[in-house]
Amino acid sequence: METTGYATLSRQSGLMREMRVIANNIANSATTGYRQEGLIFSEFVKSAPGQESLSMSRANIFNTSMEQGQLTQTGGDFDFAIEGDGFFMVETPQGERLTRSGAFSTNAAGDLVTMDGYRVLDAGRAPVFVPPDAGKVEVGSDGSLSANGRLLGQLGLFQPVEQHTLVREDGVMFRVEGDIEENFDSKVLQGFLEGSNVNAISEVSRMIEVQRAYEMGQSFLQAEDERVRNAIKNLIKTT
Repeated sequence: METTGYATLSRQSGLMREMRVIANNIANSATTGYRQEGLIFSEFVKSAPGQESLSMSRANIFNTSMEQGQLTQTGGDFDFAIEGDGFFMVETPQGERLTRSGAFSTNAAGDLVTMDGYRVLDAGRAPVFVPPDAGKVEVGSDGSLSANGRLLGQLGLFQPVEQHTLVREDGVMFRVEGDIEENFDSKVLQGFLEGSNVNAISEVSRMIEVQRAYEMGQSFLQAEDERVRNAIKNLIKTT
């Protein structure tokens, strides 16, 4: 296969991957705390002595949008939204993870947990405990929890030291392949939830663009295949 064929095939593969990313964004456009994902294309060039260089496109770098999602008031005592760049930290079987989804509740033991039952951690990375007899819980902008004038703890707000070390594990959960630090600039809003930051209209438009680009690539490969077939037939005729 010639270089043009390799380049086109690698581009087609990247477009298919981008289509899956866009479809996932659209599917999660109503998911609380979801962060829109994008795909970055890069060029891969392979060369060897005495041979022509081979250029291929690669789409293997994922980019997560940190744009603030829309805040919706719910009035729930354990619904929290973050205004700023911070993340909540939760304890999972795989280790500590960061999330923007603040739809929490308390379990039978009094621990503050996510919808999946993962315990929410405080500023010292210990589980947040809410006594069953605490009464109405109020949360300050710094994440401090109190009830009837008694301080119960403080929700921890964290962020990766380097943004590129943030790796998505599922729709709303991230792991950090590096150092994590406390975030003191963000604010916690009680009775609010942050919606997805996906712009569904722009994602649908992008999906159409990617589909057209993929169809153009298919047309080129078919034309190239036909050209090669004709060249072989003509070569056979002349021999």
